[in-house]
This record gives sequence, structure tokens and C-alpha cells, in this order.
Amino acid sequence: MMQRSKMVMWLLLAALTALLALPIAAQEEDVAITATFGAGPATFSPIYCTATDCSDIVGYLFVGLVAVDPVTQSISPTAEGGLAKDWTVSEDNLTYTITLRDDIFWSDGEPINADDVIYNYELMQNADVGHPVAYILEEFASVTKIDDFTLEIVMKSPSCSALNNIGGLRPIPSQVFSQFAPADLETIEFNTAPTVTAGQFTFGQYRSGELTTLITDPNYFDAPEGGSTLDGFIQLVSTDATVLLEQLLAGEINFLESISATQQDIVREAEGLQVYEYPGNTWDYLAFNLADPENPQPALDESGARVEQGIHPIFGDKLVRQALGHAVDVDAMIEGALFGNGTRMPAHITPASWALNTELAPRAFDTALAAQLLDEAGWPMGPDGVRICDGCLYAETVDASYAGTPFEFELLTNAGNTRREAIGTIVQEQLADLGVTVNFQGIEFNTLLEVMDTQSYDAFILGWRAAFPDRPDTIQLFGAAADAPGSGNNFTSFYNEEYYALEEQADTVPGCDQAARAVIYGQMQEIMYDEMPYLWLFSQNGMYAATDNVTGFSPYPNVIDWNILEWTVAAE
Repeated sequence: MMQRSKMVMWLLLAALTALLALPIAAQEEDVAITATFGAGPATFSPIYCTATDCSDIVGYLFVGLVAVDPVTQSISPTAEGGLAKDWTVSEDNLTYTITLRDDIFWSDGEPINADDVIYNYELMQNADVGHPVAYILEEFASVTKIDDFTLEIVMKSPSCSALNNIGGLRPIPSQVFSQFAPADLETIEFNTAPTVTAGQFTFGQYRSGELTTLITDPNYFDAPEGGSTLDGFIQLVSTDATVLLEQLLAGEINFLESISATQQDIVREAEGLQVYEYPGNTWDYLAFNLADPENPQPALDESGARVEQGIHPIFGDKLVRQALGHAVDVDAMIEGALFGNGTRMPAHITPASWALNTELAPRAFDTALAAQLLDEAGWPMGPDGVRICDGCLYAETVDASYAGTPFEFELLTNAGNTRREAIGTIVQEQLADLGVTVNFQGIEFNTLLEVMDTQSYDAFILGWRAAFPDRPDTIQLFGAAADAPGSGNNFTSFYNEEYYALEEQADTVPGCDQAARAVIYGQMQEIMYDEMPYLWLFSQNGMYAATDNVTGFSPYPNVIDWNILEWTVAAE
């Protein structure tokens, strides 16, 4: 470990010397150093970054249209870091008039104004761009420039999530992106070496799979009074979560937000750390493919009409999914894979959300009931101890020759994630006791995402991070338009018109009364509990940590670095 530690510190010092141009005495202090695991960020484009490893850096480099108050955890015109300084809403809740600040500039000196927002909006409408948040277009009737610092945004319908969607219209440096053909924007050099930015930091250096360095921007528009105390930021790339923790304990990094539930007891007991705990908004699930994996189809055609998607031979039957929900001991997973640092979820809303249906209990672990439901679903136990299709839905409605087929499926997860590998092993062992064969394996993360996107899988284990600020609507995860092989996040092919009607109702409550909306979201959770496109698992309790030599470390839930420019890091 010592040899590795010296190598890492040499790499950091070399990067700081070459890129941050810090004096020798500052090379080991006033630089915030963290790490991410996996392949590391692949882009810093404010258009194409969708992963957590790049989103933090993009947030440091680029201004948002609106900003979130870390105390109230809500979008506010007084929150720091946003281009919008105020807005008004029409009486019918359709028209938002956004007033922009006129004192924010790109690093090349160009003012940031309405044109940069409109340009991003136009790119969303261009199919050649492949804009990952183009789905929000269906929320807008129009986005119009009134003058350089005023926008008029008209929604198609009243929506309590309007400001969240408006936030997707972040300004981008149009003077840079307009030089390229829209179809080429995903591969331009700017994406890994952004030359024009406007944020807390400017870009330093990027080494794919190794590190990213940033330099504190002395011209940041919302810098603390008296100026920033931090000189720079470094994000290292590590092989797995265990290495991240080793780096924190060894002082190779000085703060960490990716502390898995399995590591939290170690962090609590460690010396020399500042620890902050909060109700977590990240959650794991086991996703079922409800549609035909041999012939993936979108939920809707170009005219918006429902498309026949077929059914999965096993998981197309809701009764089977419910049976497996009773067959897996999620509480044992929390103890075994999280060391108890998690909370069960009966449906898709995290325990920390204001929309949680507190009357809905998680599905009970009951192997006798699970066996009974599988029998009812036409999957009785065969003579060799393996369940077979004997009257199962697929043989009755799709292919009669499927009768006699054993209950066997492939379960995937991302290799190297020890928590999810432990979950998969528990599922495999417990379902084997029920006569179900699970072929479980971990595969490379990007390969898993490709399998997920093509909708050609049986089942897999992954996780989500709930929206921040808390946004319980699920159009992006379960909406019909989000079910399209190759794109969209409704990869299970869930479809329920009652659920969609409730979603619309919850998002259009007069005055957006939170208590009234929570009742509707509670009904939606009951549907999800019943339909089970996911085997609902658990949310992880959140934890942040920083070394004791970091002064100013003062997180809020879901926001570790709201005041990062006020941190100081003393040499140890």
C-alpha cells in the first residue's frame, strides 16, 4: 500500500505542478481530491454527460439555468450557481418568464445569455444530435427569446415539475458548438478538453481512466466573499469501491461521497475522518423484462399508438413476478450485502421522499406463498426438483410447445460491484431452493448497459439515484415514450394506463399542494407494488466523509460540496 500511495501522490503532484501552476508549498494543500471507480468519465460535454462520474465535473465547469438551494433542497432564484435570477408564472401555470443575470460570462469573455439557452433547445429538436434529454421537449409548447436576458417558456400543460424540466435547458457555449455539424457534436475534442467554461473551476487535464484535474476559476460569478480558498480539484479513477475507501483512509484523497453501505461501519470507526450521514436516495433493484426479448419493440409507434410487444416467456406473467418477490429475503440482503445500512422499498419511491406511501409495507419473505403462486401461475415442481411450465401463461397464449420448459433464466449485474454480486448470489441460492435455476454472472458495466438498452435480457441487477431535488414523477423511468429499444429508461416495457393517468393527475394538482400530490403518488406506488416490473430491493443509507485536514466541510443531504470553494486543505 505504501508503494502505491507514493506513486499516486507523485502522479497528483506532477499533475498539479504542470496544470495548476501552484507554488511548491501549496502542492499538498488547498486541493480537493476525490475518486470515482469504474472506467471513469468518458465526456465532459454539457450535452452528453449523463453518468454520475462526469456530472459532478460538468456541474463544476458549466452554469445551470436554475439552481438548487442546498438547505431547502428545492429550486430557488436565490440559490447560487444559476443563470436565472428570477421568474414569474402566469395564472394558468403555463407561461414562465425567466429573467437571466447579465453579469455571467464564458471563460472566453462572451456573455452568457438567452441565445445559449435557445441553442441547446434547438439541438434537442435535431435528431442528428441524439440529445439525451430530448424527452423533455414534449413538456414545452415553446421556448422563446424575448431579449438577451429574458426567456418566455410556455408549457404544454400545467406541471408541478415544470421548473425541473426547465432546468434541463441549461446554457451551452453556442459560439463553440455552432462550429460543428450537429451529428458530430458527440465526438468533438471539446468533450474531453473543454476550452470554454463558466463555473467554479476551469478545465485542467484529463487522462482517460486515470484522473481529471480542474483549476479554481478566479472569475467565478458566485465566488465566496473574499475569494475562493481552494486552489483546485482532482478526481481520480479507481478500480473498485474497496480501493476508494483505501485511498480515503490512506489520505490519498481527502473527501469521498461514494461510500457504499458495506463500508459505512468501517468509516464510522476510522480515526481522522469527518463523517456525515443522511437518508439515502440511491437504490438497487432487480429488473424483469416483461416483453419478448427475442423481438424487442417500442411501446408506441410514430403516431403514438400502442405497439404489440409480446411477452417474456417467464416474466410476462405478473403472478410469477409477485411470487419471486416473496421468494427473496431482501432483509437478509440488507444485512449481508449492506451490513444493515439500508432500508427496504415496497415500490419505486425512496424512504426519504415526501411522496413515500408509509402505509404500504414491503412484500413479505414467504417461500410457502411463493411456491403456491408459482403453482397457480403454471410452474409446478418437476420430478427432478426443477419447476417446469405446465399451463404457464406463455405456453397458453404464445407458444404451446413451450410446455415442459424448465424455469431457468439469466441474471446479470455489473462485474466488480461486490454489493450487487452478493445480491445476485443470494437470489440464485434462494430461488434454487424453490426449484428455479438462475444463471447469474457479472459482466463489464458498459456491456451490461448495451444489453439493457437492446431489451434482449431476462433480468439484471442495477441501481438508480433518485432525482435531486426530490421529484417523484417517473415518466423518464416508466413512461411509454421511454420504452424504445436503444434508448429510454423503461427497459422493462412496463405499461399501465391507470398509472399514467395518476402520474398526470399528480403533476397537475392545483397549486401543486404537496400533501394532495402525495396521496396520488401513494396510489401509484400501490400499482407498482402489484405490477412489479422491478423486484424492489432497498435504498442505501447515505454517507459522506472528509479527512480531518479539510476545513469548511459542511454537507447537506445529497449535496456534499455546496461550499467547496470555501474549503481549505492543510498539508498533513
